[in-house]
Amino acid sequence: MLALIGLKNGSKFLHIICFEPFERDLYEIIRVEMMLTVFGSTALDTIRTPTKVLKDVLGGAATFAGISASFFVNTGLIAVIGKDFPKKYHNILASHLNLDGLSVKNGKTFRYDGKYDETLSTRTTLRTELNVLENFHPVVPEQYKKSQFVYLANNDPDQNVALIKEFDRVKFSMCDTIEFWISTKKASVVKMFKQVDAVVINDEEAKLLTKESNLIKCAKKIMDWGTEYVIIKKGQHGSILFFEDVIFPSVGLPIENVVDPTGAGDSFAGAMIGYLTSKKKTDLATIKKSAIYGNVMGSFAVQGYGLEGLLRINKMDIKKRIALYEKITRF
Repeated sequence: MLALIGLKNGSKFLHIICFEPFERDLYEIIRVEMMLTVFGSTALDTIRTPTKVLKDVLGGAATFAGISASFFVNTGLIAVIGKDFPKKYHNILASHLNLDGLSVKNGKTFRYDGKYDETLSTRTTLRTELNVLENFHPVVPEQYKKSQFVYLANNDPDQNVALIKEFDRVKFSMCDTIEFWISTKKASVVKMFKQVDAVVINDEEAKLLTKESNLIKCAKKIMDWGTEYVIIKKGQHGSILFFEDVIFPSVGLPIENVVDPTGAGDSFAGAMIGYLTSKKKTDLATIKKSAIYGNVMGSFAVQGYGLEGLLRINKMDIKKRIALYEKITRF
């Protein structure tokens, strides 16, 4: 059993949450019929790390989240690309995702250029080109509308709110957001949180949004805005799940050969919603397990440049790493 005490004391949050023994079904990864839709960006990224520079590689929040989720469930993508999008990247997407919701528009694909410091802990944005993403008006394909699970990546919060209403009957929805939307559309971000069941958010962005310095206070404020679950991502240190008066911290898996953190948080979120969809359950115990899978899939993402870490693994690799995670969190 592992007890994590830091960042959990305060008001009604007085529990010390321990990892319960993993049930055997945690190791069962069965890809089920599509019930999950992921909406977000597909991009051409230029990523500058201390050891390598990647130029115009496949990226984007929905790309990482969707491919991560695809290990657990058939996943439909809603995104937009330009006419310049390389065929080889289209083939990668098609091999993992349903692309009925992928729009191809005249113009250039969304581009991002960022640089990491020597520690890989801080990334500076050098350039962002919205291109076809700027005037994109997403539409849910008819065949996606019965999706019971929906993940809204870090898109314009107004777009996310409008899109979620197009589904017939959503059982569980989850969203993410970023500093740009918090700074420019805070009211819309808060409105979005009222429309979803769970919010996944980076620790620094949670502090920026709520103007609180303590993560428990951050989570409480976000839940007060209307969402049931808050999952705060803490990078290499894992995540903390909040629900009512429950706090569930899950440690990050220690990784020695980290080369590129790009997409790790999106991979985390994709694995969470993918696992939940595969189980067709949204009880607290299952959501806790999904957070474990999120940390594990994030650990694969950082071991490769761009999408390499996700593209070279299989379900057996995931099972082995889940077993390792269980081993290091028990004593």
